[in-house]
Amino acid sequence: MKHFYTSKEVKEMLGLNTLRTAQIRIQSLNEELSSKGYWIERGKVPIKFFHEKYPYVEKEGSA
Repeated sequence: MKHFYTSKEVKEMLGLNTLRTAQIRIQSLNEELSSKGYWIERGKVPIKFFHEKYPYVEKEGSA
């Protein structure tokens, strides 16, 4: 069972132009999680949290 999205997956799902933009989005989401006391994985974002912030983005592989 997969628990995290990588920057490449975030880039594709959000239709971003650069991988760096996806990395910045992930960093921002992880900073929010960290401030709430959660442990984070650098360069990855939890799938559940990603879809809380982007509810309009379809889950990967469910098309």
